[in-house]
Amino acid sequence: MIRVDAVWLAVEPLDMRAGAEAALARVVNVFGAARPHHAYLFANRRANRMKVLVHDGIGVWLAARRGRFVWPREGSATVTLSRAQLDALVLGLPWQRLGEAGVITVL
Repeated sequence: MIRVDAVWLAVEPLDMRAGAEAALARVVNVFGAARPHHAYLFANRRANRMKVLVHDGIGVWLAARRGRFVWPREGSATVTLSRAQLDALVLGLPWQRLGEAGVITVL
């Protein structure tokens, strides 16, 4: 399996016709560099298609998935995700509610 230490999500949409080279160029433009063992996620405008580019330390892997994804529309250009948030995102669940953002406290 490919080791993934960090997951990054790009808010701006990506043309889903983009291949590995175009996706890698977008990673470098948006994130500054493609770091080994990091995954970079992109969606199209409707957020019904997603591409994941993973740098394994030697080369890059590009995967695509169809579905309904909860994608941020505003805020910063990039978002860091935990493994649990990535799992929820891939399933189409509201991943923003996991972790610190989803804590319920008594007032």
